[in-house]
Amino acid sequence: MPPKAGKLIVVSTPIGNLEDISIRAINSLKASDLIACENTKHSSILLNKYEITSKRISLHKFNEASRIESLIKALDKGKSVAYISDAGTPGISDPGSILVNECIENNIEVIPLPGPSSVISAVSVSGFSEKFFFYGFFPEKKKLLEDIMENLSDINSCILFFI
Repeated sequence: MPPKAGKLIVVSTPIGNLEDISIRAINSLKASDLIACENTKHSSILLNKYEITSKRISLHKFNEASRIESLIKALDKGKSVAYISDAGTPGISDPGSILVNECIENNIEVIPLPGPSSVISAVSVSGFSEKFFFYGFFPEKKKLLEDIMENLSDINSCILFFI
């Protein structure tokens, strides 16, 4: 079954320097009917810099589940929706996986746009081998953290995590 007309574009955004964005990302954001932002106020800094005027809505971990239905409806109607997080790539230790999974379930094309990655940047200058394991953020509960650390101690490679 071919994908529906609407497309979700997962756009990586700069981690620090606003100029670390691709021309393709800028053009995709400008062409989108709607931009779902982790934080609309934060995203406005980037979007205003590049004169991107597409309609914006918030989509973050606290409202992601409740906004999915309206976004799927827009995509079903052929709308192009871009999704950006505050910095980096949505779905990588950021919200986004719920929306992506819902699009997959509804046969809506999901297009990832590559961009800045703090994980890859860190590995590239670490001096460690190219083999690495990325964990993300650790849980706050001590017992769960201890269990995770025990499991991670068996991995024979560079381990990256966010703090």
